[in-house]
Amino acid sequence: MFKRILVANRGEIALRVIRACRELGVETVAIYSEADRGAQYLDLADEAYCVGPAKAADSYLKIDRVISAAEIGNVQAIHPGYGFLSENAHFNEVCRSCNIDFIGPGFEAMRRLGDKNEARKMARAANVPCVPGSDGLITDEKEAISVAREIGFPVLIKATAGGGGKGMRVAANDLSLKSAIQQAQAEALAAFGNAGIYLERYVELPRHIEVQIVADHHGNVVHLWERDCTMQRRHQKVIEESPAAHLEPQVRNAICEAAVRLIKSADYTNAGTVEFIVDRQNNFYFIEVNARIQVEHPVTEMVTGIDLIKTQLRIASGEPLPFKQSDIKQTGVALECRINAEDPARGFQPSPGLITRMMTPGGPGVRFDSHAYPGYTVSPHYDSMIGKLLVHRPTRDEAIQAMKQALGELRIEGIKTTASRQQDILSHAAFSAGTVDTKFIERTWPG
Repeated sequence: MFKRILVANRGEIALRVIRACRELGVETVAIYSEADRGAQYLDLADEAYCVGPAKAADSYLKIDRVISAAEIGNVQAIHPGYGFLSENAHFNEVCRSCNIDFIGPGFEAMRRLGDKNEARKMARAANVPCVPGSDGLITDEKEAISVAREIGFPVLIKATAGGGGKGMRVAANDLSLKSAIQQAQAEALAAFGNAGIYLERYVELPRHIEVQIVADHHGNVVHLWERDCTMQRRHQKVIEESPAAHLEPQVRNAICEAAVRLIKSADYTNAGTVEFIVDRQNNFYFIEVNARIQVEHPVTEMVTGIDLIKTQLRIASGEPLPFKQSDIKQTGVALECRINAEDPARGFQPSPGLITRMMTPGGPGVRFDSHAYPGYTVSPHYDSMIGKLLVHRPTRDEAIQAMKQALGELRIEGIKTTASRQQDILSHAAFSAGTVDTKFIERTWPG
């Protein structure tokens, strides 16, 4: 096991990694921007270094400053968390060239899977179903129109780099396709420095199902079952759960087995997530691989009893997986609500500012992962998530009721949060019945 690592992130995930390290007896070095100076979780780290001003591009995303902090802190490895540099293959390679382990997959596997077009090729080679679409990147409008007519409108234009819904557009005909391509390319170039796009048939009313995998350096690859991330707004997840409700056992097993096949073929190690969409006929199609720990990893931890952060650390330090596929069971149902500093009544407008009062729920099977506290100022410079509220119960109905109770107990004053909209979702008959899709929130609460 490592003796000392650097946590190249902030907020909730930095706190989560630091806590896991402390339980394993691993020392930690934290980094922070000037905006995060004085954050309470920094006190749990053995050392902490400022890496720049508030703007992420000048601090958390500055590879040279992060590496300098790692060298000054004399660490053996870096845990990137999620977001920021977590899926940056160049950063991954720089870490290893500086004799610092990167707690994640190798940079070549990260590079290949991080390119969605390349990942689709790998999926097809591993006999993993993909949405019908272009064989490669689209280079001109004529080619795009030809492909779209072949696979059938509507079509989805997707950026080959990045994620989070950026560089994505839907087109219903030839005319809208031309403008959608230009918009998607411009957005992708601005967001990721890569204007490459490809086409897929637009699958209407899908569910979003993802599979958690872990792979060690000894050839062992297992899945930790699936999560349902259908409840999302503009491609940003709002509520997640495991196991996925109303998913036929044979479909569940097929999706999980497909995820393992792809990861094995990619020579991938450490934790990762293989994402799929599932249509109304229970056909599933590969979307992408997230080569890092996910925000929603705790729902998997709650139903499997496996600590994913500790597992990441053990794998990166060279230990074999301590469990086999047959050892991993799903017990009960876990739900997660992402509590964001946003105002649902104003189109989810960001609501940064001072938290004047904060009371968190508790009790058996209730978990609140957060770096926030009364007197904490939510910065406008970063992602608006201030915590993750989780519940675990024997059945889905019990989990829904427990989450509604927990949301009702949660008190965060001074700013607006998404908790009220999550109460609305959990109380909706369609959510209880499991008859929802990825556009449910936008359709049910337009604007």
